[in-house]
Amino acid sequence: METLHLTENDTGPDAVDDVKTVRSDHENKIVIRSVDADSVITYAGSTAASLALTWLVYERFAPFSGTLGFIVVAWLVFVSIVYVSARQQWGRVAARDHFVRLCVTSAALLALIPLGSIVFSVVERGYHGLQVSFLTKTLKAASTQNKFSEGGALHSIVGSFEVVGIAMLISVPLGVMTAVFLNEIGGRLARPVRMLTDAMSAVPSIVAGLFIYAVLIQPGILDAMGFTGALALSILMLPTVTRTTEVVLRLVPGGLREASLALGGSEWNTTRQVVLPTARTGLVTAVVLGVARVVGETAPLIMTMIGAQRLNSNPFSGLQDALPLFIWNQKIHGGLEGVAQEWLWSGACVLLVIVLVLFALARLLASRAGLSRRS
Repeated sequence: METLHLTENDTGPDAVDDVKTVRSDHENKIVIRSVDADSVITYAGSTAASLALTWLVYERFAPFSGTLGFIVVAWLVFVSIVYVSARQQWGRVAARDHFVRLCVTSAALLALIPLGSIVFSVVERGYHGLQVSFLTKTLKAASTQNKFSEGGALHSIVGSFEVVGIAMLISVPLGVMTAVFLNEIGGRLARPVRMLTDAMSAVPSIVAGLFIYAVLIQPGILDAMGFTGALALSILMLPTVTRTTEVVLRLVPGGLREASLALGGSEWNTTRQVVLPTARTGLVTAVVLGVARVVGETAPLIMTMIGAQRLNSNPFSGLQDALPLFIWNQKIHGGLEGVAQEWLWSGACVLLVIVLVLFALARLLASRAGLSRRS
């Protein structure tokens, strides 16, 4: 333990308290992410005390009411009690650590509340869509006067996979190469390219659809089909993949590049065999974020794909449908009542499940790639 020396001016009760605090901070080392029995008892007692004190304030001493106010006051009292208790038991440093930990955890839980509410609402209203009939039938011979089991979203599911897949084939290579240029090569063009990428990130989705419509569909170069919808989605996906990949490449240690160059490797071989494999997990994350950016977009598909009621597995010929268009068309043509309402929420539930499955698979593949690389 560190030896403390007191001068003539450092005498009295305050100096003794400071010495005790420093000794306590040195003797009780903080272990990150550790939860012991004393911490559990402290948190449990603080929770009970905060709830009881807040109930007394709301119900007995002050004319307050409302659930939201009760929760806010209870949280403030809880944090205060935890801080005071931790300082009495473990010292100032541990008390600050518990205070910051509580604030960060509360902020994370607060951010998860809207997400959990959305997921719960969609699953509660659309779980009917997670059945075989809805996943294997189309709306070719169905109408809003039919039963729910007589129609399905097979044509929209197939169209979504194909359109997003083509958009990935266009955006991922371009985005990765652009990020490599910005981070590994640079030069005079790096600044305008980065500025253009940032500008594209702020482009509204409807503008991407209008651009493809005005440049390709209206002049008659291409017809409205799945491929034109994929082109519109690729415009939205490209800046997300580029910016995320650039950030990931910056995290690769410069020592790896220097070691490769010192061994005689060229810049291209260093980037291809050292930098990109090292950032493989981050590249998967960039692709996932790009897919998440476009998989639920409806506006760019309205004018580039239009939609269809039957299955069309060829994205280069004829009208095609996608799950966002399926949901949109049910809202426009079927209203908010009857079987169209059930198809709408079922399509939203299927889209949500697909996104969650893609995220899980991407993270699984990324973790396996990381393990294989370390081994």
